[in-house]
Parts: sequence; C-alpha cells; structure tokens
Amino acid sequence: MAKKKKKKKYRRFWRFIRVQIVLLAIIVAGLCYYYLGGYAAAIQGMEQEAKSFVAKSNPETFKSELTSEIFDANGTRIAQVSGEKNVYYLELDQISENIQAAVISTEDQKFYQHKGVDYKAILRAVVAMIRNGEVTQGGSTITQQLARNVFLSQDKTWERKMEEIFLAIELEKKYSKSEILEYYLNNIYFGNGYYGIQAASRGYFSRDVDYLSLSEIAFLCAIPNNPTLYDPLEHPENTLKRRNRILDNMHEGQYITASACAQAKQEDIVLTPAVREKNNFAETYIYYCAIRQLMKQSGFQFQSEFRDEEEAAKYQEKYEEQYAQCQQEMFTKGYRIDTTIDLNLQSMLQESLDVGLSEFTETNEEGTFTLQGAAVCIDNQTGSVSAIVGGRSQETEGYTLNRAYQSFRQPGSAIKPLLVYTPMLERGMTPDSIVMDAPIEDGPENANGAYSGEITLRSAVASSKNTVAWTLLEELSPEAGLAYLKEMGFSKIKDSDYRLTSALGGFTTGASPLEMASGYAALENDGSYRAPDCIRKITASDGTEIYNWEEEEKNVYKENAARMMTSMLESVISDGTGRGIEAGGQPIAGKTGTTNDNKDGWFVGYSHYYTTSVWVGYDMPQELPGLSGSTYPGNIWESFMTKAHEGKQPIAFNRYVEYKNVDIENSGTGGGNETGETSETDTADETGGADDGTPGTDGGDADGVTPGNPR
Repeated sequence: MAKKKKKKKYRRFWRFIRVQIVLLAIIVAGLCYYYLGGYAAAIQGMEQEAKSFVAKSNPETFKSELTSEIFDANGTRIAQVSGEKNVYYLELDQISENIQAAVISTEDQKFYQHKGVDYKAILRAVVAMIRNGEVTQGGSTITQQLARNVFLSQDKTWERKMEEIFLAIELEKKYSKSEILEYYLNNIYFGNGYYGIQAASRGYFSRDVDYLSLSEIAFLCAIPNNPTLYDPLEHPENTLKRRNRILDNMHEGQYITASACAQAKQEDIVLTPAVREKNNFAETYIYYCAIRQLMKQSGFQFQSEFRDEEEAAKYQEKYEEQYAQCQQEMFTKGYRIDTTIDLNLQSMLQESLDVGLSEFTETNEEGTFTLQGAAVCIDNQTGSVSAIVGGRSQETEGYTLNRAYQSFRQPGSAIKPLLVYTPMLERGMTPDSIVMDAPIEDGPENANGAYSGEITLRSAVASSKNTVAWTLLEELSPEAGLAYLKEMGFSKIKDSDYRLTSALGGFTTGASPLEMASGYAALENDGSYRAPDCIRKITASDGTEIYNWEEEEKNVYKENAARMMTSMLESVISDGTGRGIEAGGQPIAGKTGTTNDNKDGWFVGYSHYYTTSVWVGYDMPQELPGLSGSTYPGNIWESFMTKAHEGKQPIAFNRYVEYKNVDIENSGTGGGNETGETSETDTADETGGADDGTPGTDGGDADGVTPGNPR
C-alpha cells in the first residue's frame, strides 16, 4: 500500500515537471516571436511616444479644441462647428457628485484602485479579439478613454490599444485621479458635436449641469458609450434603456438609494436642444457631404449592393462607426470647409418654395406643415449642388428632415427621359421616329384618356404619352433601362422595380429630388454624369489640404442622344405638359411628373446654367386636388429659375446631329459618337397635346403597381 502511494506521488511530480516545461516552452516561443518578429521594437517605440506625449502635456492640453468653419461658394461663413470645450470647461468641484458617480459606476468601477489599466478587463478583450479575429470590445478604463480621446484615433487595432495603455500609465503618474476625472468629463464625446458634460447639458437641455435632475444626468451619461447608438435625438429609446442601467449601477454601488433610483426611472425626459441661427437644409447636406468626403479620404469603401442581408448589416455597422468617427473629426479638428452652396441661391430657392405653398397652412401634431416640398439646384458648369431645400421654412428645434436627399418618392413621368427615351435614342430612334399611341391591354391609360395613333416621338414626349413609354420600355427591357439609373447613383432600385410599370415612375421606393436633378444635369452635360456634392475643399488647421475637388464624370448617355433628348424636352415647354413655364427668357428644357391620385408632383428642368428639380407632396402620401407637375412644382421652379437667371445672357442648348441613311449601332450605356452623313437640326415645332391637368397615376404603391396614367 505504501509502495502504491509512493508511485502516485512520483507521477504527480513528473506531471508537474512536464507542465512547467510546456509553459516554459510557450514563454520562450512567445519571447522569440516578440523579439525576432519586430514587435519588441514596435512596442518600445509606442511606449517612448506615449511618454513623450504625456511629458509635453499640461492642463491646457485637455482644454483645447479647434473650431471648424464652413463657407459658401462666395466665401461667406455659413456656420461654425465645435464642441465648445473651452467655453464650457468645468473644474471638478463644479461637477456634481451624481455625475461623477454615474460615470465611474458604469465606465470604470475600479477607477480609484487601478493605476490607469484594468488588466482583467483587457484580458477579456484580448480573448474576445482572438475569438472574433478583430477588436470587438473595450476593457478601457476612464484613463484609457481620456488618452484615446485626446491623443489617439478611434481605430480598433492592437497598436492603438497598446499605445493607449502606455499613455494611461503615464497619465496616472503625472496627474491625480481628480484631474484625470475632470479632464475626462470635459473631453468625452456626447454626440451631435457636444464635447464635455456642460456642452452636452446646454446642447440637449439648454441648461447648465447644475440644474439637471438625477434622471437627466444618467440620461446624458448614457451617450458616450456609443454616441451613434445612444444618440438622444435619433434613438431616444436606446438612451432611456441605458439610463436605467446606469441608475441601477449607481444604486448597486451605493451612490443613490433604491427610492431615488426608482423615482429617476419614472421621470420623463424632455429634450430642449439649444437654438442657434442656422441654415437648416444647407447645413445638414453640407455635414453629410463633408463627413462622407472624410470617410473617403480615410479609405472607406462605399457600397450600395449586397449579396445578402448579413453582408448589408455588417456594412451598415462599419458605415455608422466610421461616420461617427469622421463626424467627431469634423467638429473638433478645426477644419476649413469650403462649399459650392450659394447662400443667395439658397435663399431664393427657399423663398420660392415657401411662397409657392403658402396657401397650405395645415400642420400635424408636431406643428409641421403637412404639405411639403423639396428642391435642388445644380450648377451645370461643375455638376455641384448650389442650393438645396428639404422642406418649408418653420421655426424648429434642431435640424429637420431634409427631403431633398433623405426622402424618396415615386417620380411619375419625370423618370421617362432618363429610363426610356434617351436609351432608345441611343439605339437608333430620333425625335422624328414614328411611334404608336394606342390602348394596351392590361397596360396604362394616357392622362387625358385620349389616343393619337401614329405620332412622332417628340410629340409623345411633349404630351407625356404613357402608352408609348410603356411600349418602348418593353422593347428596351426594364433591366437595360434601370442600368442607366444605377450608373447615375439612384440608390433605391429594388428587385421589384424590374417591371414595365417603372416606365411610368411606379417604383417600389422611388427617387430623391437630388437624384432627379443630377440625372437631368447629365442630359444637359451631353450625357456625362457627375455625382452631386457640395464640398469644394477641406483644409486642416495647419493649412494641410485634406480634400480638393476635382471634376470626375462618366459617360452614361451618348452625346447626340442626350442632345436629342434636350431638344424634345424643349418641346415639353413650348408645346406640351410644361407649356407656359419660363425662366426669365432663357432657353429651357424640362419634364413634368404626377403620380397616382395627384399624390406627388414633380418638375425637373434645366437651362444652360442650372438644373433644378422640385417635388411637392405630403410626407404621408395623400391626394392633393389640382396637383400636377405643371402646377405647384412648375410654379416654384419658374419662380426660382427666373430669379436665378437675372442678369445672365440667354444661351441656347447644343443642337443634336441628324443622321441620314446610316445604321445606328445598338448599344447600352456609354459614350461614343455615330458616324455617317450628318446635318445639324434645330428643335422641331411639334405639337404636344394635353396639358398636365388631368388626374393620373404613377403605377401604385410600394407593394404593387397598377397601370395608370401619370403625366
């Protein structure tokens, strides 16, 4: 028996020795990999850099912020954007204990125990990184977060994490816990351009932090964990849920009583965002464009088509993360942002929209006008946006929905030139080609219920014949027609749109006024498309050029096809559904569009100088008696374009070349000129037919399209 116990004892001993040998081998292998792989030198470099950063820092380092400025096309300042840290900086004794407790109990419970780094939390993050193949969780202390916000980027890489650790250790050596907490509370990002607890309090509640309730404090402290997800303006329900978790943490940490916790959870949060002078629609579009340019400069690859929902969800997550990061940069890096927005044109466009819809005074429960409109003006010389209006003028808190680029509506017959007619002109048709306007079984009706038999293509366009557009798209195929729209950045093309009802603008989702304007601008530009934008230049505070606009265009339509389309759109104005619309004596071309039961009205047109699209309708689609492309939208378009062209010399459009006795090569999108016997031709004076005053249809709602009669 004693002999067996002795053998068992030796077995344990040798097992222990083998384990130690294996562990030693792992350590040796790790050290070899660390030194021979170059990681030792890299990490030592990070440590030295961290020491240098902290050594050079002082209290002013954590109080500085650079204000970004935005200018219009004429050098007039549109807005100043910053986190206002310097203005709202608070000493720690000015920050309530409840605020300090909310942050510590949620972000870093061991704040007063560690020396800048919580190694157990980091170990959990490392395990998660190994398991997922990327950094997916933080483990950062308050000190590390401060280091990241002041000295580093938000990139989730092991290098950034290592340097963050070194910085945190050095910060704890140089500054006290109270100083670190003070710096943190004045530098952490609270979304929407607000940095620091005081800026956030004034920004969201229009009050100093001294006047916040416990519930409001917890609500604000919920935001920094993920300013996009917990944005109180966009996702208040998420912010409220996290507020409740913070209150629970404060109770568990014995910072507040159970009754105080329960009472705070019951309190309703009423946001009263700070009011400042703003150019609502211009600013929201500028911010959007500037942030996307910063994303592009950082290497982000934009994507609009996905294999499946999982890929789309992953892309959206990355997009939001990068968008939030670049938004933060825009508000804090002191950029000078020069734009193509012309405040004079912006004011004209807003006024034309407001006056054009002034007779409609009905508002919803929020006090917003129920009948709305949106418009976009593009400078044809550059393809850039000169003015953008996303709704009617109203006194509102914060920014409002910018319908000009954020709303998508069925475009009715305004889509026909882009989707059907210009592609068919590329394939050999001309304005003088004869087409048949006759009833189609299970097909659409014309707006006036009349059919003209054999007519020219020019006449069909001028009078907006639905039967002709339907028949031609059937010949062309929806796949070929929609390919042109996708080439021009129409972002809401769905699988269900590959059907003949698209010829009448009967899309599942639709198009935005911005997309429609840029599509028509391509026609004016001889078929070359330029992606709409409004950012001319972004310059860093030290004068370094971050972005400078360079013209980029791609041939979508053949030059002669685009010119023929322009000629036919001139006939819409002289003899067709847009008859009577003017622009201060300028030669103009355009197209009306009206959808089912007069729910949406469009007019999109251009001169040599500008392309402008106008949409009128309700946010929740409903019938508006008397609405058609030539009424309210056409009147708004005429009012603006007349004022915009004051003092400008009338300039005629480039005329198309008429080909005689030659075969035109069938082709899809792309440039190139045909060859053969040619002669220049002026716009024919064809008769157009109906005005745009008869109720029609765009082909139905999102769940199905019924053939109808849009104009």
